[in-house]
Amino acid sequence: MKTGRTSALIGLATAAALCAAPVAAQDLEFSLYSGWQTAPHSRVKGDYPGTGADFDALIGWDGKSFEMPPYYGIRGTWWRSENVGFGLEFTHTKVYAPDDEKAAIGFDDLEFTDGLNIVTANALYRWPNRWGSVTPYVGGGIGISVPHVDVDSTNGFETYELQYAGPAARLMAGASYDLTERVSVFGEYQFTYSSNDVDLEGEGSLQSDIKTNAVNFGVTLKF
Repeated sequence: MKTGRTSALIGLATAAALCAAPVAAQDLEFSLYSGWQTAPHSRVKGDYPGTGADFDALIGWDGKSFEMPPYYGIRGTWWRSENVGFGLEFTHTKVYAPDDEKAAIGFDDLEFTDGLNIVTANALYRWPNRWGSVTPYVGGGIGISVPHVDVDSTNGFETYELQYAGPAARLMAGASYDLTERVSVFGEYQFTYSSNDVDLEGEGSLQSDIKTNAVNFGVTLKF
């Protein structure tokens, strides 16, 4: 699997793609958000580096949203009508394996913390000014997971690189509030799912289907 770029570059590339689309004034929205992100347990399995032995464990991931690098997201939406929009979104989610659980299966580090990066193409539906200046919305998207793999085995093999890992999806529901004609703020719940199959140094491998839950707060600029 190819590597060599940071999650920040993925985010910038996503933003550049959003801004490159030829759209009419007031049709394009650019949103930036952060918040509190968690991840429930998921099973981790694969071939242990250097030995090829199987490992299989249920990991209770920590999100640590506000530790560096922080959890954040970038979303661009092109509203094709009053109600329906399409766009792209990049989210820098994070998951850390607890110390005792990763040690139990032979790892010193087991985390996706420079990003369990999710990139999706989205469709959204909104109800403009449903309650005065408040606009509720729902949406979803499908795309890919591009995590930064940070996995060190106790026998000395270290994997620290960006990889394409598999398909991903997201769902969201929230509401925005207009501060001005050009600026609004929003809050939302967001769920992501990613199927991750990554390579480890020492001819190892790791697979895990990871879900995240987040409460996001952000700002939107309208162009």
